[in-house]
Amino acid sequence: MTYLISDDFVGQQNARALAQLQADYDALGGMLQRRGGDIEALTAQAAAFAVALPSWGVGTGGTRFARFPGVGEPRNVFEKIDDCATINQLTRATPGVSLHFPWDRTTDPRALKEIAHQRGLHFDSVNSNTFQNAPGQPHSYKYGSLTAQDPAVRAQAVAHNIDCIELGNTLGSKGLTVWLGDGANFPGQHNLRGALERYLESMRSVYAALPSDWLMYIEHKLFEPAFYATTIADWGTSFACATELGPQAKCLVDLGHHAPNTNIEMIVARLTQFGKLGGFHFNDSKYGDDDLDSGSINPFQLFLIFNELRDGAVREGENFKPAYMLDQSHNVTDPVESLMSSAVEVQRAYIQAALIDADALDHHQKNNDALMAAQTLKQAFRTDVGPILAMARMRAGGAIDPVACYRSSGYRDHKREERPPVSGASGSGIV
Repeated sequence: MTYLISDDFVGQQNARALAQLQADYDALGGMLQRRGGDIEALTAQAAAFAVALPSWGVGTGGTRFARFPGVGEPRNVFEKIDDCATINQLTRATPGVSLHFPWDRTTDPRALKEIAHQRGLHFDSVNSNTFQNAPGQPHSYKYGSLTAQDPAVRAQAVAHNIDCIELGNTLGSKGLTVWLGDGANFPGQHNLRGALERYLESMRSVYAALPSDWLMYIEHKLFEPAFYATTIADWGTSFACATELGPQAKCLVDLGHHAPNTNIEMIVARLTQFGKLGGFHFNDSKYGDDDLDSGSINPFQLFLIFNELRDGAVREGENFKPAYMLDQSHNVTDPVESLMSSAVEVQRAYIQAALIDADALDHHQKNNDALMAAQTLKQAFRTDVGPILAMARMRAGGAIDPVACYRSSGYRDHKREERPPVSGASGSGIV
C-alpha cells in the first residue's frame, strides 16, 4: 500500500508550532504596518504563488563521473507523482509537474493525468530529450540532433519533439521546453552559422505542430556537453531564434546556464521589454555547475530577478505570466527536502520583492541617488518574510515547517520499504 502523509498528521505538527508562528507573524505585521505595508495582503500573494516541480528532480542526480542513488527513490513516473504530491501537500506552492520524455513516457497518459489530478496536481510544460539516445532509436545524437548534418537524424529529433507535444496535449500541458546539447567540441568541427541554420529549419517544423494555445520555450546554456561552441549558448541567440520562429516561441532562462557573474536580472529586463520572456528554471550556481538548490548560493541575485519581474508585471499588466519551474540536481540531499526548500526560497524572493517601496525607488532613481536606491532594495531583501510564508502554508493546509514535518512523518523510511531497487528500472534523477 502506498504511504502518504495524512492531513491529520500535518495538522498535529502545525499545532505544536502555531503559537510561535502567530507571535512572529504579529510582530512582523506590526513592523510592516509602520512602513505602510499590509501583512494580510502579502500573505494572500504568497498563497497565490506557484512554481512547478521537475519530475526528474525527485530522484538523486549526479555528475559526469557518478551517480549515488538514495533509498526509496521513485522507479517510474507514477511514483514520481506521489513524491511531487507530497512536496505540494507540505509547501502548497508546487501544484504543477513538468515531465521529461522519454524518461516519463507511459502507455496510459490519461491514467497518469487522472492520478495526478487525484493528488491535486496538474502538468506544466513538457520537455523533450535529444541529448541522449533513447533505447531502440535508429539514429544516434552523438554528433547533434536538431542541428545534425544527417537529415535523417534531424527528422528523428523533430518527430520526437512533435511526439512530446502530442503526449503533453493529452496530459493537459500547454507548453514544450526545448533544450539540446548540440554544438562543437573542436574548432572547425562544424560551420557555426550552418548549425544554427539547421536548428531553425528543424524548429520551424516543431513550431508548426504547436496547438494554438501552446508556447514553445527555448532554453539556452553556455556550455556542456558542447565545450567549444554550443549552438544555443546565450540569451541573444535564444531571442533571435524565438523572434524568427514566431509569437508562440519564448525564451526560457535557467539561472545556472550563464558565465560566472553574468547579470541575469538584466537579461530578464531585456527579454521582458521585448515580449520574449517565457519563464524560468530556478536553481543556483557557484562555478560551472548549474543545478544547485535555489537560493543556496546567491539569494540576493534571486531577489533582484524578482524585482525585475515585479517591474515587468506593473508595466505589462495581467498578460505578463512567465512560467516558473525548479530544475535542480540533488546529489547529497534527500530530493524531496531540497525541492521543498527551494520552492520556499523562490517564494521568499517573490514576497521580498513585493515589499519594495516602488515609489521611493523611483524617486531615488530619478534623482540619481544611487546609494538610497540600493538601500531601498536592501531594506526589502533584509526583511525576514518567513512568517508570511509559513502562515500562507498553514492556512492552505500545508506545513508550518515542511522539512521538519516530512522528517517526522518517516516518509523516506516508508518509501525504502515500498520501493526496493529494481534492476533495469528507469532512472529518477538527471543522469
